[in-house]
Amino acid sequence: MKRYVALLAGMILPFWMHAQEAGDMSLADRIEQAFKPVSDAWSSIVFFSIPVGGLEIPLVLILLIGGATYFTIYFGFPQFKLFGTSLKVVAGKYDDIDAHGSYTVAGDPTPNTGEDIPETIKIEGEHHGEVSHFQALSAALSATVGLGNIAGVAVAIAVGGPGATFWMIIGGLLGMASKFTECTLGVKYRDIGPDGTVYGGPMYYLKKGLARLGHGALGKFLAIFFAIMVVGGSFGGGNMFQANQSTAQFMKLFGIENGDAKVWFGMFLALMVGIVIIGGIKRIGKVAEKIVPFMAILYVGAALLILIMNYDIIPEAFAQIFREAFTPRAELGGFIGVMVMGFRRAAFSNEAGVGSAAIAHSAVKTKYPASEGIVALLEPFIDTVLICTMTALVLVITNIKYGLFEYGKEVQGVELTSTAFDSVLPHFSIILTIAVILFAFSTMLSWSYYGLQGWKFLFGRSRKADLAYKILFLFFVVLGASVKLGSVLDFSDAMIFAMVFPNIIGVILLAPEVKEELYRYLKAIRRKEASSE
Repeated sequence: MKRYVALLAGMILPFWMHAQEAGDMSLADRIEQAFKPVSDAWSSIVFFSIPVGGLEIPLVLILLIGGATYFTIYFGFPQFKLFGTSLKVVAGKYDDIDAHGSYTVAGDPTPNTGEDIPETIKIEGEHHGEVSHFQALSAALSATVGLGNIAGVAVAIAVGGPGATFWMIIGGLLGMASKFTECTLGVKYRDIGPDGTVYGGPMYYLKKGLARLGHGALGKFLAIFFAIMVVGGSFGGGNMFQANQSTAQFMKLFGIENGDAKVWFGMFLALMVGIVIIGGIKRIGKVAEKIVPFMAILYVGAALLILIMNYDIIPEAFAQIFREAFTPRAELGGFIGVMVMGFRRAAFSNEAGVGSAAIAHSAVKTKYPASEGIVALLEPFIDTVLICTMTALVLVITNIKYGLFEYGKEVQGVELTSTAFDSVLPHFSIILTIAVILFAFSTMLSWSYYGLQGWKFLFGRSRKADLAYKILFLFFVVLGASVKLGSVLDFSDAMIFAMVFPNIIGVILLAPEVKEELYRYLKAIRRKEASSE
């Protein structure tokens, strides 16, 4: 850990010295000045728009929404059909058919020879994978249930108006099908190292899956492109945005206006993150399964309390949401502007179609890839349909009641949510600060694992490569804490949404394999239930 701190300080020191030479400009301002042009340039590339019916729509959103709609129809609305099954899998009802020794019960045709199991690729014995279904779900949720639900929703409502909530919910429901598909593939094509370490995610199913279809060159290109983008995404949305908003909430709570204090708080966050990420996915999974339920109960409980206290305003809030989803005011960007804002923030929050969650889910202990895909479809529902909607309702209701902000204006994300909660629950910002830091901390932990997987795919699985990535990740924690929200959000969105291009293309091509895996797993469940009658 001393080496981490020393190297991190060495990376920050040049910025500090340069800031001192800049006179009145603080270190945070200097970092912002250097970072913003990079953020603007990359954002303009990723969110390239094409004219549709006289309107400009980002190509990446067309691909994201189109892919989610395709998976929904192709798999027969799995977000509804498989919802009950997913709850049973998480609860452990079907754990026995996940074990390699349960071939008779499961009705699986694979011979139990004691050698490699073809459909799980190099996974031997009953101790395949590294974490349970619940731990994998917790680790993935810790990357999605975060400040996107608090700060991201605030940005969506403030800029896109109440109507953005409706499109966030639609985005969450459609995203359940995308998440199911990509996470099934993540398990199917994972690799297991000699020491039992799992390596998985879109990099592997793009490369190996498309090679099986005769598209080896395309698969390799898409895999490398995705790996580069997931590293960038881990530095952006999975790191800088989290550090930025937790720092903003901390500064607001204590009334600190010194820009350099952001840097010191960022270094403190980096130290805390560094202590955990050294342990890998097992430690991340153990930490996440404790933090995620606690912080979700804390935040959701407060949101529910506010909704109960203002139950009489809820009908008016929903009326605004539905009315302005289809007939929004011109200053909010019109119908397309509000729809794009809702889908954009939903995708940033739940990451469905992005492919990142497939990395965490690939580490699960299971014999059937579809079992984890079914578990994964719960994520967008919990993250977007439930938690994001609660945040949105709190914001709309408190704005109706107190007129806290004007729609169509840029805001500082988490600070607006904090103000909304404080308006009903005085001094709740103290508790919210704790929740925000926990959300940010858990998200950074899981995204560090995502980025590291991409990094190892590109540069190998050596200890030096591992150390190099972790130091860079910790540096971006400090960077994110120092710059302004606008620059961080543009960069974060661009890096995460860039992952959509290779992922959706590959997953659409591999969808028939997912259907085969789903049939195989559901058949095993039916045989188990029939044998127990």
